Amino acid sequence: MAEDYYSILGVEKSASADEIKRAYRKLALKYHPDKNPGKESEEKFKNISEAYAVLSDSEKRKQYDNFGSQAFSQQFSQEDIFRNFDLNEILREFGFGDIGGGGGRRTYTFRTGRPGGDTFSQFFGGGAGPYQQSAPPQRGQDLEYQLTITFEEAYSGSEKNISLRKGESGATENIRFSVPKGISSGKKLRLSRKGMPGINGGPPGDIYISITIAPHGIFTRSGDDLSVGKTITFSQAVLGTTIDVPTLSGETKRVKVPAGTQNNGKIRMKGYGMPRFKARGSGDQYIIITVSVPKKLSKKQEEIIKTLADEGM
Repeated sequence: MAEDYYSILGVEKSASADEIKRAYRKLALKYHPDKNPGKESEEKFKNISEAYAVLSDSEKRKQYDNFGSQAFSQQFSQEDIFRNFDLNEILREFGFGDIGGGGGRRTYTFRTGRPGGDTFSQFFGGGAGPYQQSAPPQRGQDLEYQLTITFEEAYSGSEKNISLRKGESGATENIRFSVPKGISSGKKLRLSRKGMPGINGGPPGDIYISITIAPHGIFTRSGDDLSVGKTITFSQAVLGTTIDVPTLSGETKRVKVPAGTQNNGKIRMKGYGMPRFKARGSGDQYIIITVSVPKKLSKKQEEIIKTLADEGM
């Protein structure tokens, strides 16, 4: 369930073990199914017993507090919750009889159970077999994995291998998959049927790989376009020049800078950007020009600049 266990028992999150025990005893007396027959009481008794099974166990309580209600219910099956929890023993300690103790109904403990099934299904209904009403098949839980890749891996695509611990056995599984070229931060890759095993014959869940691209020391990205900065001198900006420009493919391209190029001017290199994700073509690469202005001049340079100033430059 995703309800708050503390609220179900009517205690504060800071409640002591004794306070939790007293709260459960009071509610168990009120909703004990042999004393209060009916669907509503049965459901309430299930809820308070599940809450007590977690909060009365220091390790389970710690994990519940760390995960939060919603995540805990997704991470832990009913078998996990009720493992080593003998409800009949606890009720006898409180002065109650066993669940189903009268009328020929059987005693049941929580030391065994079917993962994902309704652990309480044996309390109500009067069947004699331990699993007369088996739980339906359930799809396994989906998993999410955070993966950081480089600009170069996003440009060319890459093969990745991750290791995940899955299932109650804790066995580690190595999973290999391809990262398509052109992928961007925030994209998710779905690895079908690679998640947690199904329950009672249900299919496995999926794994979702969340992609983050690490910053690059030279390139920046905007969509499928790339940008790279280059610095030229004042005279090169005025007269024009040729510069060497790196690309993510590993090539270095010689590019002409037109005469009269301004500071922060852009030069487009068509088709040298990122490949389009799962599509044809590529973005562009832009060279962002910075014009360097000298802070100190030699005497000769100063005279030349003054002459140019006299000429209106």
